[in-house]
Amino acid sequence: MNGIASTKERASAFNAIVLQRLEGLAALGFGIFAYASLGQSWLVFAVLFLAPDFFMLSYLRSARVGAMTYNLAHTYVAPALLALLGFLVGPLAFGLAAIWVAHIGLDRMLGYGLKLDGGFEQTHLGLIGKARRK
Repeated sequence: MNGIASTKERASAFNAIVLQRLEGLAALGFGIFAYASLGQSWLVFAVLFLAPDFFMLSYLRSARVGAMTYNLAHTYVAPALLALLGFLVGPLAFGLAAIWVAHIGLDRMLGYGLKLDGGFEQTHLGLIGKARRK
């Protein structure tokens, strides 16, 4: 019975991860579509698309601080707040929020989830990088 339960747990976890990756694909598509609808510069999109990854530098401080700051930059809360700010400051904020959502979506689609305190390679979507290959 243990083997069956274990197999079901793995299948359930796999399905959840697949769904989150598909959700990431949807967010990526939405971010790109929203940005295209705004008619803003694609050069700005290209330059800023990887900007949220600069938060990885906080791992130089510690794994705990790194995970916390990386996660703050890789949840949809921050770009949602920025988009709300767009109603006050104008379309630039909408464009930046769309780029940010697209970035987070790509990360999720590729399996780069929110980080756990154990190190950069431990995410809510499972292990990544060298930790996954072990």
